[in-house]
Parts: sequence; structure tokens; C-alpha cells
Amino acid sequence: MPAARPDDVAAAPPVPAVAAGTPARLAWLDALRGLGALAVVGEHLLTWAMPWLRPTSFNLGMYGVLVFFLVSGYIIPVSLERRGDVRAFWISRFFRLYPLYLLVIAVVLALSFWLPVRREVPRDASALASHATMLLDVVGAGGVVNTMWTLSYEMVFYLLVAALFVAGVRVGRGALSVAFAAAAMAAGLVLSNAPLTGAWLSWVSLAVFGLGLTCVITGYFRTAAAVALGVMALTLLLTASPTPWFGAAILSVMFAGTAIHRWERGTGRLWPVAVAAILVALTPVWALDAGWWWVRPPVWITTMVLAAATFAGGMLLRTRRVPALLVWLGVISYSLYLLHLPILTGVIAITGDLRWAPAPLQIGISLLCLLLMLPASWLTYRYLERPMQSYARRLTTPHQEKTAASSGTRAR
Repeated sequence: MPAARPDDVAAAPPVPAVAAGTPARLAWLDALRGLGALAVVGEHLLTWAMPWLRPTSFNLGMYGVLVFFLVSGYIIPVSLERRGDVRAFWISRFFRLYPLYLLVIAVVLALSFWLPVRREVPRDASALASHATMLLDVVGAGGVVNTMWTLSYEMVFYLLVAALFVAGVRVGRGALSVAFAAAAMAAGLVLSNAPLTGAWLSWVSLAVFGLGLTCVITGYFRTAAAVALGVMALTLLLTASPTPWFGAAILSVMFAGTAIHRWERGTGRLWPVAVAAILVALTPVWALDAGWWWVRPPVWITTMVLAAATFAGGMLLRTRRVPALLVWLGVISYSLYLLHLPILTGVIAITGDLRWAPAPLQIGISLLCLLLMLPASWLTYRYLERPMQSYARRLTTPHQEKTAASSGTRAR
């Protein structure tokens, strides 16, 4: 997912303001999200409409996802620390992620009479539980939209970061990135599939998730609840993910983003990021379950290098004028990420399989898909995402001001 877009740090600025160059808004992160979103859309368009253009030396979709994860890791923990309020953090996350997520689920289900729901989605009530928590991939359940698997790891990351925050542990100096990379390597050596499976995982995680976040938001047993949520997230990641080494590798990448931010601010070192990157890159070499073509060592390493180079390039150019188009794509990236695949599926259902169609027809239909995806994504951002983000800020601002005032009183 893409990665969720932290509104408090990289708020959606008007495109002209960004084009004029305002580094304080961290517009370069929006540009990276824009590139990531384009890569994921490109992966699916090329796979189903123009396979002759699809690269095979690296995975375009995974490249985009890794860029998203680096951006989330770079900004989310620091955002929570700067906010200093785990309640406000979770309210912001809910209103940032869930409205569009639920809308897409509703639309996909409403159209299921025409476009059947994916086979990977459980055909029982556990599907409701797994979608309610967004912990789909780490409880072994498929999402109604294929791209929703990345939201599982975003949610695991949020739960872990929030748990460490309330426990007073400062994250991001690189140790966690190395630890998850080592865990990925160990899991790859000993696990070929998830030790824990079954629909009960969805129900248990829903119960813990619902009760835990209720406590965190209301303030009752907040520390214990946040830590319990973090423990649950870590347990699911390492024991219930369909490919345990892969889940740990993703968390290593995200905490590498945090470590890079610490290094940039002069409070951390860069060598743990390099160590973690090497471990993650080498894990598929001897992993028991590494059968996908895109985790073959040359492809996986190339994909990682390209994602890292893209992020590094964004950092190096962050004080330069940011292309307005990329920033705009970054602003609508969450909508584009969730909407593009249902739109593509619907178009192909009308046109038929395009993989063996004449090239001019493939190109024309691909352009048509983009002409549908981009305006639809802007509309859902403008009329759903942005209002919900504004509402979340109105909900949390009085509480944050009260918290800051009480902290100031204690300091005096």
C-alpha cells in the first residue's frame, strides 16, 4: 500500500504551492508515493494488458510496494513521537485508512454478481473478521482486492510502533531493522509455511484488536493494551503469515526507513540499514519457501536495489523543485492503489482477455484504464479521504491541546 500517507507530516498541499518548492512540506515523500503508485498500477496493466512490456529482471509491483514501505517507515514513528499522543495517532490512522477501504469493499461486493469475489477470500464469516482488522495476510486470509495484502503489514507496523511508543522505547536506530532481517533469514531456513493456520486466527485477532484499541483510545489500561496489541501483531507476523520470512523482511524494510530518518537527523547510524539490506537480500537464496519468480536472487536483489536507489534519490533531491504531477499522484496514491485493480478487472470483463490482443488495442485499452483510474482516484480523495482526514484532525486537536497544556502545567 501502499503505504498509508501520514497526513500530519506530508499534508496534501495545493499542487501550485508544491511546484513552487516548499521543502518543509516534505513534498518529495509525496513524489515517492506517486512513483510507487505508478509502479503498482503499471505492474497490473502490463500483466493483463501488455505482457510484452512487463519487465522480468525485476518486479515492478514489488518495487513500488517497497518504496511505499520505506516511506511509511521513514515517517510514521517520528510522526507519532512528534504528535506525542497515541490516541490521536490511532484516530488519525482510522480515518485515513478505513473510509476508502470500506467503500472499496462495499463496491466490490456489490458487483460480485458480475465480477466474482477472489477465490482467496474465505467463504465464511471469518472474512468479515479479517477485513475488519486489515490483518488479512498475517491471518492467512485473502482480501477482496488483491492489493489489500500490503495493508496487513502497514497495520502490523502501526501496532508495533504504538506498542514501543507507550512502553517508552525509542525506535529507529537500526536494531529493529537488523532484528527483523535476522528473523526473516531464520524463518526462511526453518519454515516452509505458517505454523498457525485456521479461521480462528481472524476471530481471535479481531477480539484482541477491538478490545485493545478501545482501551488505547479511551485511556483505560492503555499501556497494557498497546503492548498486548504489539505482541499479537508480532506473533501473527512470525507464525501465521503464509510466508513467514517475507513478512519479517517487510518489517525490516520499514524499520530501515525509520533508521534512515534517525541517521538523517544525526541520531542514528546508517550501517545497520546496510546490514539489514544484505540479510533481506540473501534470505530467498536458501529460504525453504521462495518459489515465486520475483524472489529468485537476481530478480529480488535487483528489485531491492532499485527501490533503495529511488528512495535515496528522493532524499538527495528533496530540496529541489518537486514535479507537480508526481506530488499529485502521491496525494491520491492511496485511492489509486485501492481502486485501480477493480477498475482494471471491470474493463477486462467487458473487453475480454487482452494478453493476446493486437498491440494497438492493448495500448488503447490501457490508456482508457488510466483515464478511468486517475479521475476516480482524485474524486475519492477529494470527497472522501480529505474530508475524513479533516474530521480526524477536528476530533484530535482539542485532546492534543489539553494534553500539551497539562504537560506544561506539570513542567512548571
